[in-house]
Amino acid sequence: MVEFGRVLTAMVTPFNEEGNVDYEAAGKLARRLVENGSDGMVVAGTTGESPTLSVEEKLKLFATVVEAVGGKAVVIAGTGTNNTQQSVELTKEAEKTGVDGIMAVAPYYNKPPQEGLYRHYRAIAEATSLPVMVYNVPGRTAVNICPSTMARLAEIDNIIALKEASGNLNQAAEMVRVLPKNFLVYSGDDSMTLPILSVGGVGVVSVASHLVGRQIASMINDYLQGEVEKAARAHNELLPLFKALFLTTNPIMVKAALNLLGVNVGPTRLPLVEATAAELDALKEALRGLGLL
Repeated sequence: MVEFGRVLTAMVTPFNEEGNVDYEAAGKLARRLVENGSDGMVVAGTTGESPTLSVEEKLKLFATVVEAVGGKAVVIAGTGTNNTQQSVELTKEAEKTGVDGIMAVAPYYNKPPQEGLYRHYRAIAEATSLPVMVYNVPGRTAVNICPSTMARLAEIDNIIALKEASGNLNQAAEMVRVLPKNFLVYSGDDSMTLPILSVGGVGVVSVASHLVGRQIASMINDYLQGEVEKAARAHNELLPLFKALFLTTNPIMVKAALNLLGVNVGPTRLPLVEATAAELDALKEALRGLGLL
């Protein structure tokens, strides 16, 4: 059985002030994440601003992070697009960089039916020997991967995980119910991690772990060891930060937080912009509440 770990960070992509990818900073950030509770990271996903990265930048990021933490942590490459053939080609190239797995977001904008989703993921999985994580985030893609479709996808040998970010606990529970017992269902929302664990999930693909990775790992471990009340207390303590990081479009707030804490990851790329003064004030309050600022 493939093990991706419990806490996977959806890693931001550092940029310099000119807007170019800062590969040195990316390597440093990856090492920092591993030192602070992350079992692995997803590179060039949504939080990594994948829509505004070129193919060349993505491949260099994959190689950079593998060089930085390969063997110490799992490196998962974000290769999903809304063009099946492009996703297949990027997946093939990503495998050559030494990554441990692939994450592919559901095709966005073109709104394929369930059969189209199935064939899209089947094509990606058939193009690689690597384990594949399906990423369901209907709030961004305008299409929901139904549990019945996931059950079909789980029959493909190397589709082994789901990042479930529908925000719907009923659906997450149904995913766990219909999928094989060894299938890895991850929360795709920090605020849903504990609820999804309670219905059989295994962990989280996290944004907040950039800042509180050890605390999230402890919360998960406490829950799995039967310390449910302790885990719930940790969840409630972290909840204001989880909310603050999504006051506006991710990754605007987590980049602002890292920059505030002296971890220079630079700005976002257009069309994303900087946080407003009011958003920054709320973020600082959440960081102070946890003693981070």
